Amino acid sequence: MPRCKVNLSTMIFLVILQGAAVVLFCGWYMELSPCSPAPSNGKVHVLLLSSWRSGSSFLGQVFSQHPSVYYLMEPAWHVWTRLQKPGARLLRMAVRDLLRSVFQCDLSVMEAYLPENHNVSTLFMWSHSRALCSPPACPLTPRTEFSNQTWCKQACDARGLQWAQDACSTYSHVVLKEVRFFELESLYPLLQDPSLDLRIIHLVRDPRAVLKSREEAAKALMRDNAVVLEQRTIPAAEVQYQVMREICRSHVRINERAILKPPPFLEGRYKMVRYEDVARNPLKEINAIYEFVGLEMTKELEEWIFRVTHGKGKGTKKEAFKITSRNAADVSQAWRSILPHNKVKRVQEVCKGAMSLLGYRTVYSEKEQKSLDIDLLVPQEPYQFSWLPTKTEHPGTS
Repeated sequence: MPRCKVNLSTMIFLVILQGAAVVLFCGWYMELSPCSPAPSNGKVHVLLLSSWRSGSSFLGQVFSQHPSVYYLMEPAWHVWTRLQKPGARLLRMAVRDLLRSVFQCDLSVMEAYLPENHNVSTLFMWSHSRALCSPPACPLTPRTEFSNQTWCKQACDARGLQWAQDACSTYSHVVLKEVRFFELESLYPLLQDPSLDLRIIHLVRDPRAVLKSREEAAKALMRDNAVVLEQRTIPAAEVQYQVMREICRSHVRINERAILKPPPFLEGRYKMVRYEDVARNPLKEINAIYEFVGLEMTKELEEWIFRVTHGKGKGTKKEAFKITSRNAADVSQAWRSILPHNKVKRVQEVCKGAMSLLGYRTVYSEKEQKSLDIDLLVPQEPYQFSWLPTKTEHPGTS
């Protein structure tokens, strides 16, 4: 009998040990497996991926003003301005790790890049976030109302980062806007992270319009230009074109990686958006974007979107970084009447592949450039791209 008791006890112990081993192994496997379900606590994480002067500030506000969205504008700005690194390539991992923490509502990671005595107003363009002007971050603006940046700066600037962090956990969607990624591969760990449900909105814009807008904000972009160009010494007259070359190449790399042969964890989590399509039909395009990330349109948002996209004029240089009521369609075409044709030709040369891929027609003369009845936007079709020249050339006359 004693011997039987010992065997039974040993057997029970082994069964318990085996069960514990199975539980531990399953937990380890779930963490490593890129195809495992993502327990993100119901949160959706959205990366608005774009480049400078591409309409990303406007689209960022389309997210920011939504009552379900916690939005931050370009947190990676702090990495680029704080770390003494030569270029974008060496900074991308630090940027990625910062985004991971912010997506998880951990703003303590920001403290490494902020001055010692900091508060919410130390964050880059913090007042562009309605969530930082609303409870519980700040009592100023009810979540169901649209924020006013001027009032927010006056009433909410002294709030601590802890208030901003606590607010993050109360929203269903965390949206970060970034212009400092030039490929998708460095984002793979975020897409495979089981604690994140990440969707990528890739916003692109006609390179000719981007060049025109960049020239209006040239001084503000000087430091970023140096990082993009890896601190290379380049003649001043060539800097903008070389930056445009890098930006256009990045759009090609990102779109091809996401569309041609995406890894399994990227399928269904990438959407390319052209600024011009949004400008032409704002409600249709923004509804599609909301649907992609699981947000619902409201009547108030529809009215706000219509108001800011159907104003008068094209905006001024002083408004380069402001969201004001403008005619979005006019803004998208402004380069055709303002940009000298020799500059148009040059940017078309450095961005030839991207223009073909993204659906922007080339102009071959100043007359063609300024003829607004000629539509330069190719309708979006299923992915089809070749680096080879088209069979039919489009000769233009002067």
